[in-house]
Amino acid sequence: MGNYAADLLVDDKVIVELKVAKKYNSKDEAQLLNELKASEMEVGLLINFGRDKVEFKRFIY
Repeated sequence: MGNYAADLLVDDKVIVELKVAKKYNSKDEAQLLNELKASEMEVGLLINFGRDKVEFKRFIY
């Protein structure tokens, strides 16, 4: 599969995926879910700084 480095890993329990995008992209969610599955972690945060205010979604795998 290759090597993967998370944008941010919190306490070896939460993967944080950081984005700067004006438009929502469902591929970002799929990417985070795949990262959760591959790492066998349960919680992930998708945070987007690209809009007027910061948006985030929490994912549980």
